[in-house]
Amino acid sequence: MAEKPEEPQASQNGEEQAENAEEAEKPKELEELPPFEIVTGDRLPAFFFKFQFKNVEYSSGRNKTFLCYIIEIQGKETKTKRGYLEDEHAAAHAEDAFFNTILPSCEGGVRYNVTWYVSSSPCVSCADRIIKALQKNKNLRLSIVVGRLFMWEEPEIQAALKKLKAAGCKMRIMKPQDFEYVWKNFVEQEEGEEAKPFTPWEDIQENFLYYEEKLAEVLH
Repeated sequence: MAEKPEEPQASQNGEEQAENAEEAEKPKELEELPPFEIVTGDRLPAFFFKFQFKNVEYSSGRNKTFLCYIIEIQGKETKTKRGYLEDEHAAAHAEDAFFNTILPSCEGGVRYNVTWYVSSSPCVSCADRIIKALQKNKNLRLSIVVGRLFMWEEPEIQAALKKLKAAGCKMRIMKPQDFEYVWKNFVEQEEGEEAKPFTPWEDIQENFLYYEEKLAEVLH
């Protein structure tokens, strides 16, 4: 017959509970998270374009913003820069990163014409960031072409889009031709193969008309 293990005394139980409680009360040291990186480049992968830029009404799973930009710098000589930014909504946004890293300042006496092709329209905080940049740099002109509208039914989003318009920012919805332009100029093509033509997805024209109508209603 096995011996019955000796049960701890009440005083031992009390000491253990006190120690456990003391440990629980100690503030846990926060883990240091790695710095968030904004992805930049010349061309984005075709998979991301086909998924993130798709102008569907419901954007489930599309938690990134892809921003393709063209900067025309008009001084003594006209220079053009282009590329793309990629973000995650949970951290830094591509619109903010553009002004922090790609175009941190505008040289006086030089005009900057900037065009964005963006997977979705700006959120409230990004709209405010854009407005501040336009107010600070009077020689900056910005046009935003968006694949779909981000939470356009929310009153604060509608107000932000109206403020963008009032600040001089031009905005419109991407037409099928715009998607083709981005495909040709900002999307990676298979190395060693001929460039594949853009293949429009089903309802691309209908979705464009839907968002065009909604944006007109917001900005009227």
